[in-house]
Amino acid sequence: MQPMEVYRLWWLHDARWYQGVAKRFGQEVANEINAEALRFVATRVGKQVARAFAKPVNQADAKELAALFERCADIMFPNELRDGGVTALDEELLELTMRQNFAVVMVRMAGSLEGYQCPCTEIHAGWAEGLGVELSENRATGCLRHGDPQCRLLMRVAGTGE
Repeated sequence: MQPMEVYRLWWLHDARWYQGVAKRFGQEVANEINAEALRFVATRVGKQVARAFAKPVNQADAKELAALFERCADIMFPNELRDGGVTALDEELLELTMRQNFAVVMVRMAGSLEGYQCPCTEIHAGWAEGLGVELSENRATGCLRHGDPQCRLLMRVAGTGE
């Protein structure tokens, strides 16, 4: 089985559980559980990426931090399904962009887009936690869900642990 087929099957599972929870308990509960689960996974991914980094994360400069967040994104969401990247805008501010978001596509196809809340900031918070990075800002400035040409998310690094 090809890796992309494995992803597709897990995303099908993800879509079905989300729809099941939304139908039985409401979309607000489905959004909350989805964000909690994704943050948990994101934290694990951040820890994995931090362990593989060549030096302590607290010694990383902005460009290296952007690359670490990009690696987290690559692990959780193959680039061919998100078409974006992470860029250091200055020494503290990172910007993540996505011109494609498979989750938004799938939720739209399921007819649940109106009540869907993107868990992006929870994912970024999880990556930061796993990497040992404190964010003083973590917000979306653009979202495909709202018809913007791309998702744009800002993460301001307040510091690194240790």
